[in-house]
Amino acid sequence: MRATLMYGAGDVRVETVPNPTIQEPTDAVVRIVAGCICGSDLWPYASRPESAEGARMGHEFVGVVEEIGSDVTGVAVGDFVIAPFVASDGTCDFCREGLQTSCRHGAHWGGRNDGGQGEFARVPQASGTLVVVPPGFDEKLIPSLLSLSDVMCTGYHAAKKAGIKPGQSVTVIGDGAVGLSAVLSARLMGASRIILMGRHEARTDLGREFGATDVVAERGAEGIAKVRELTNGDGTHAVLEAVGLKPAIEMAIGVVRDGGVISRVGAPQFSDVPLGFPEFLRNITLTGGVAPARAYIEELLPLVLDGSIDPGKVFDRTIGLDDVPAGYQAMAGREALKVLVRP
Repeated sequence: MRATLMYGAGDVRVETVPNPTIQEPTDAVVRIVAGCICGSDLWPYASRPESAEGARMGHEFVGVVEEIGSDVTGVAVGDFVIAPFVASDGTCDFCREGLQTSCRHGAHWGGRNDGGQGEFARVPQASGTLVVVPPGFDEKLIPSLLSLSDVMCTGYHAAKKAGIKPGQSVTVIGDGAVGLSAVLSARLMGASRIILMGRHEARTDLGREFGATDVVAERGAEGIAKVRELTNGDGTHAVLEAVGLKPAIEMAIGVVRDGGVISRVGAPQFSDVPLGFPEFLRNITLTGGVAPARAYIEELLPLVLDGSIDPGKVFDRTIGLDDVPAGYQAMAGREALKVLVRP
């Protein structure tokens, strides 16, 4: 089969690799119908050391089950399924608590394992991992179904961890796909005012469509002052940080209301969080983390199927598998928001 491998910074290739097979009785093999490039893929694309052995890429996909192991239940050959970005058994204590990203028998896509940017993938712990989409859905919904494998659930996780209540005010930092999904999630949870901090007009326009009431293009101290101005000097009850860089968390601290919550889901590229004594006096809560997408898919799937939400709009470019290297270039160059891959 054909699959995407990364050999180093800027070095992405589509090559022929062995077809996946059932290795454990809990496995399934899925033919990938749609995958995508994630914003988090751009970090290794910018900095990965050169290696003679390429790493399989992609952790988001939907597809059709081609084969199942003897112990797989709840999933059948021919089912259309969503694969969340971490595999999980669905039975361990962490899974039962809704934290499938900490599954005791979990697995990750890519590296030496199959990734989502290819033609097929072996899915470990298929019974706990895969979510079956009811048959008869409109294929136009495939981008939105794909968004549930990661990006929409990550934005939703930010809003959930912030504990947004109806009528509260929210700031979303970052106008990437996760930030826009966070805007949509804040709207779902009843936020009355949603301030989107971003400066790419096409993206912030989509943010307004998703529910943003205000857009602040300024950054740093200027951006903080603008949000404060919009909120009578108080800041917002919740801040959803979807960037992962230190200036973003600094802005989050600057725009959160006293007693408010900062929920961070941007993959952090730093280790020191500036929460000293002044922030301690403001009773700020810092939360967030990697999203257990499997915990949210069944909650969000009906909203996609009935048209209540259309998170697939974050995909603004669709390519074939051979064009994946160009897709990475487009996202790295801010020419595309999020690229959908059709093998």
